[in-house]
Order: sequence, then structure tokens, then C-alpha cells
Amino acid sequence: MIDPEKQAFLTGLFEAAVRAADAKAALRPHLPPIPKGRTIVIGAGKGAAQLAAAFEEMWEGPLSGVVVTRYGYGCATRSIRVMEAAHPVPDSAGLAATEAMFDAVRDLGSDDLVVALICGGGSALLPCPPAGLTLADEQALNQALLASGAPIGVMNAIRKHASGIKGGRLAAAAFPAKVVSLVVSDVPGDDPAQVASGPTVPDAVTLANARAMIAARGIVLPANVLSALSAAPHPDDPVFEGHEVRVIASARLSLEAAAAKAQEAGIPAVILSDAIEGEADVIGQMHAAIAREVVAQGRPFTSPVVILSGGETTVTLRHTDGRGGRNTAFLLGLAQGIEGCVGIAALAADTDGIDGSEDNAGAFADGTTTAAMRTAGVDPSDALRRNDAWGAFEAAGSLFVTGPTGTNVNDFRAILIDG
Repeated sequence: MIDPEKQAFLTGLFEAAVRAADAKAALRPHLPPIPKGRTIVIGAGKGAAQLAAAFEEMWEGPLSGVVVTRYGYGCATRSIRVMEAAHPVPDSAGLAATEAMFDAVRDLGSDDLVVALICGGGSALLPCPPAGLTLADEQALNQALLASGAPIGVMNAIRKHASGIKGGRLAAAAFPAKVVSLVVSDVPGDDPAQVASGPTVPDAVTLANARAMIAARGIVLPANVLSALSAAPHPDDPVFEGHEVRVIASARLSLEAAAAKAQEAGIPAVILSDAIEGEADVIGQMHAAIAREVVAQGRPFTSPVVILSGGETTVTLRHTDGRGGRNTAFLLGLAQGIEGCVGIAALAADTDGIDGSEDNAGAFADGTTTAAMRTAGVDPSDALRRNDAWGAFEAAGSLFVTGPTGTNVNDFRAILIDG
């Protein structure tokens, strides 16, 4: 276990980052005008229920609608129906939610308004296999993409061309109603078309581009899925005319809030980037190298300092029975890189409160963590090879558990260096 005071400090930074993405605070400046006609609210993602509850609390006119979130992430609402489905591999409940979403936007007129509350996790929560494919095919596609180690932008580009709802298709179904998409970004670069694979936000990635991505990365997809890939709507399509898209919360804003929190405590903070991608444990090793350089040489930053970063790393699955997620994999790479170092403590966690397959948001580590794992009978390198980062940190007593946070702006990483 790391020093309790350092653990509390790092936890405070995480909490500041999550507060910056709070549903009500994020939505308030972006409420659209009340329309002449109906207001329909739709949404998908791990924080969709909390966004829906906040929206209906602040909205001064009548409304109805439906949103879908992950199992266990729902909350009480008055007028908006909250459905729950599986994540990260879609299930039949997700199919039902997709059907309900299309029903909600059917037969609308030009005086009606559709408000789309979109956040991370929506890709899996809105399965919609096109003609010729089944839910099992879409599940196989998701599993292949998750195991490939491809960055989120590549995975979403492929998903959009094997779906009846992604890539702007849900917004197209609402025509001629105006669609306002309010997006909580969990993707590097904050491209709203990438969040939840853009059910209401089209992008210019073509079918040819998607096929090239599959070939370039050697992603193995079932033959029937490959043959069913089809072009997604183009942003210039007239059905999207007059639509509005606003990113209302993001990793950048949350990291800036965490930096301000650290500086209030008298610890300077630097943000490496809010858009870091790559293999999780390798990115962890890179962060460890920077931390060691600060301790040993006083560069590129001087101690004390908090190094912050965000983005979405990936984990290439080698063993299907592994436990954990990309944040614990990142931290296991970092922990091995700072073994024996004094004055370095770190937290890596998913801002939605769940990192991968288990119930933890992430974990803590310092220079003693890997020794604690070995004492408990777990070899860190072997745990990483077996994709069991969760097991390693559980053995060391270093898991970070928050429960669902009601938002999702991707990975949060904080490294405190005071030695």
C-alpha cells in the first residue's frame, strides 16, 4: 500500500477530474431553446442516465425519450425512460434499446427537437446489425476489435460500417426534426463523431478507409461481417442540415481541473496530454521513465510535481481469462518501471469508475508495489503476460474502487513525484 496521505492526495485529484464532468454542470450552459413542437431526448453511454436526469431537471418544457446505459449505471428519472444493456460486448437488451431509440425519433416534424445525450460506452450499448448479420455477428465483431489492440478511432471507424445506427444513422432517422447532440467526450482529440461511434454525428471516414484500417492492422473479422460492411452517411447529406453538435465535457477539461486542485495544495502540475494512445503497459513504462528522470536529474520537470495524462490506451488480449483493464495494465507497466524508486506514487483509473472486467476504477502504485505483489505470490511480469493486472494489484492490496461515477471522460493518470 502506498502512503495514505499520498493516496488521499491522488484520490482528490481524481475526484476533481470527475466533478469537472458532472452532468448538471456540463449541461447547463448548452441547453437549446424550447421548440414549437415536441422535445425528444435520446442517449447512450455509461453516463447517459445521469445526463438524462440532469437534463429533465433543468428543462422547462414537456419532454419524453429514452436512453441506454450499462447494467448497474441507471438512476431515477421522471419522463425519460432509462434502459440498461451489456458493455463491452453487446446483448439482446441493447438490441431492444436500439429499437426503442428508433421508435422515439420516428414520425417527427420540422418543429420538433431531438436532444442526443451521448457519452463513452455507447458503441456497445447500441447494437444494430445490418441486413444479413445477427447479434452474434456483432458480438464477434466487438470481441475481435477489443482483442486487436487497435486504437479507439480505428475500432469505431469499423463499427460504423457494420451498423444500422452508428455513423449518424440515428440522426438521419429523425429527419426532418432538428438534432442537437450534447457529447461527453471519452476519445483522444475530442472528435464527437468518434464518441459512441457517433449515432447522431456522421463523419467523413469512408468504407474504403475502414477496409484499409482492417488490412493495415491485420484485424481478423468473420467473412460474413466483412462482406456486410457498407457506406455510412456523409456529413454533407441534407438530412443533417441545421443539426448542432457540442462537446460539453472532455478529458482536457477534467485534467485541467485536477491540475488546479494540485496547485491549490501547493504542488505544481503538468499535463503531458489528454490524447495518449498505445499499448497500455508500454505507455506505463514511458511514464515511469519520465518519473525516474525527474527524480534522478530534475528534468524535464523539477520535484515536487504531479504529472497528469489522459487518453485511451489499448490492451492486446493474449489470454481470455485475464482480469482487469487498460488502467491497471498501464499501472503494472509503470510499477515495474519505478520498482525500488523512492518518492514516486501513482494512480491510474477510468473516470467512469470501472476499469475493464472487474469492479475497480483502477489502482495505486509506488516503488514498493511490485515487491508487495511478489510477497503475495504474484509475479508482475507474468501477470502482465496473462492479462491479469487486476489479480496483481488485488494481491498487493492496491485496487482503487469508486463505483460508477455517472460520467466518462476516459483514462485518468496522476503521478506524484516528491523525492
